[in-house]
Amino acid sequence: MSTSLTIRSATENDAETIARFNRQMAEETEGKALDPETTRRGVQAIFDDPGRGFYLVAERAGSVVASLMITTEWSDWRNGQFWWIQSVYVQPDDRRTGVYTALHRAVRRRAREATTVCGLRLYVERTNGRARDTYEALGMTQTSYRMYEEML
Repeated sequence: MSTSLTIRSATENDAETIARFNRQMAEETEGKALDPETTRRGVQAIFDDPGRGFYLVAERAGSVVASLMITTEWSDWRNGQFWWIQSVYVQPDDRRTGVYTALHRAVRRRAREATTVCGLRLYVERTNGRARDTYEALGMTQTSYRMYEEML
């Protein structure tokens, strides 16, 4: 792809695209069909309350081709915030073209500029070897923690 890529903060005008990307990601990675209205409201909640996080988008030739969400976790051990990279989606035709690398570098740059951020974290589906390879190539390492959840 020769058209230049722009990384920018998402705006409310991007909400429908981000919600669609989230539904596509859930379908592709976990075979889950997310409710469109719930997903739309979930994305809108970030714009309504920026304390919850923020989105970045990658744009090429005037079209959004990828997005990710950042949420925060306070670490009392480090007296700083971890930024969690979540809801990563790159359109199929734009994968393996450096789009995620550009998004990741933008996140890293912003995190370094924010004096309270002590690190970046993300979780990845166990079977997604391609994503794991990408994250490792960007300098991320697998932790010794296992993730548990209780859905309510």
